[in-house]
Amino acid sequence: MDDRKQIDVILAALRLALADAGEHRLFKSGKLDGLFPGRTAHGDAAAAALREGYLETVRTDVKGKLAIEWVRLTPRGVEFIYRNDSPRAVLDELRGLMRDARSGVPTWLNATLIQLQSLSATFTTDMQKYLQRLDVLTKRVEEALRRVEAGTPPLADPLQALVPWGVDGLTYLDHRKQMGKAEPCPLPELFAAVRKTHPHLSVPDFQKGLRRLADNRAITLLPFVGPGHMPEPEHAMPDGAHMLYLVSR
Repeated sequence: MDDRKQIDVILAALRLALADAGEHRLFKSGKLDGLFPGRTAHGDAAAAALREGYLETVRTDVKGKLAIEWVRLTPRGVEFIYRNDSPRAVLDELRGLMRDARSGVPTWLNATLIQLQSLSATFTTDMQKYLQRLDVLTKRVEEALRRVEAGTPPLADPLQALVPWGVDGLTYLDHRKQMGKAEPCPLPELFAAVRKTHPHLSVPDFQKGLRRLADNRAITLLPFVGPGHMPEPEHAMPDGAHMLYLVSR
């Protein structure tokens, strides 16, 4: 399997995992769903996804000589999807979903309605999966649109010059929110993420850059809240009677 084809196979598997959060069989088996169609034809692609950290093994069920691997999507896998997802592929998928909705209700929903009285639990589960798929696809569409409009920089050129790590910081905050972390990001977490691509960034320069981003309304700085002590207080920034310790987009 060539590199492009392997990437396409991995992308297809990761999209399935993203659309339905939780544990998944690594390989399909008979009528049982799995992320990869088969071990023989797609074993190398599955191994690459695990090796690169896009998927992580949750458990392995052993039945006789057969080992069934259960995996889940990692944040690294989500980043791989956003990095390699074709805007056209995302928009085509959305168009298909909207076409189904326009025709009335999805076929699976019609079948479920017929069995509603005896299968109410199944109906609820299917509806939740449908809405979850729509939510996930919405995030992918937003990401695709950002990539389509990549010609427009996320920060004005003067601000990028003043805060060289600013784009990476904003990208991390956006991906963090897409992963479901709606709460503000602690400054030590953002500093650690930015330092991966800007290893020489100091805490004082990081704080100075945060002030500039906040002054330009690219971010909002918030004070430390909650009981207990403040982890890594050296990252906090004084602001009158408060200590700014959280950041949000």
